[in-house]
Amino acid sequence: MRKSTQDIVLQEIKVTENVELLSFLENKQVRKSRNAIKSLLAHKQINVNGKLATQFNLALKPGDVIRIMKYDQERKRNKLKGATIEYEDDYLIVVNKEPGILSVSTDKEKTRTVYNVLNEYVKKKNKKNRVYVLHRLDREISGLMIFAKSEDIQSLYQSNWDKLVPVFTYVAVVEGTPQPSAGSIVSWLNEDKNYVMRSSTTNNGGLESRTDYKTIKSNGNYSLLNYKLITRRKNQVRAQMRQIGHPVVGDKKYGAINNPIKRIALHVQDMLLIHPVSGQKIEFNCPMPKLMSKLTDKKTQLKNNTYES
Repeated sequence: MRKSTQDIVLQEIKVTENVELLSFLENKQVRKSRNAIKSLLAHKQINVNGKLATQFNLALKPGDVIRIMKYDQERKRNKLKGATIEYEDDYLIVVNKEPGILSVSTDKEKTRTVYNVLNEYVKKKNKKNRVYVLHRLDREISGLMIFAKSEDIQSLYQSNWDKLVPVFTYVAVVEGTPQPSAGSIVSWLNEDKNYVMRSSTTNNGGLESRTDYKTIKSNGNYSLLNYKLITRRKNQVRAQMRQIGHPVVGDKKYGAINNPIKRIALHVQDMLLIHPVSGQKIEFNCPMPKLMSKLTDKKTQLKNNTYES
């Protein structure tokens, strides 16, 4: 049988000391520049002990085998229904959630959720295995999610989220062009009887909420923003963007007029977590879907993309 071109190994190196992956690749000069090496990781061409590796700071140990692959090794990851596993060990699973699938069950949807898909996956190894929810993303939002493999780990993260997950960065495409292009939004959030979060610039008895944002690019119709959540409230970004007049594209619930990609254009792109046992810092980068990124590439025609009245 002919070997798949995706399996062509350009270079194979054995690790002889404890070192982080990016430093190891630099020391071995697998490419001429640091950026070129990062590109290999971003394009999923690094294989560690037979598994795809994308983390810059992955801890290596003597005996590990590093392979530089000619082609994207995306297929080496575990692709499940609605999510792709980015990282897994005995304590945690980190996934890239697709839009259109719930994080956990609701009264109307009991089976097709990331939670249930992951439970089915871990039970194939041992029927006693299960996963535990640490946080949620709404159905039409994509990006990085963490699940624990025990109640103790779940409790640890839920009690120390800000300390153990110091970086959890959203990107979104919004309608129009925010002014100023960067800044902080401070408001108070209250949930109404329809489960919609209402954002107020004055203290209305709700939860004080703050989001730092920065505009990455804009084409006039749509703008790509990066967010750092200082507080982490339900629907915080969505409600605050509606408040300032620039709702997230596709977010009808929070005032969006246009829905060109048939989803909410909000994505969890970057995350840094502290491992609950080793204390190691683990970085993740999960680029936003191409449909989202294309919205700000050029002037986008808005007609025929609005919601039906």
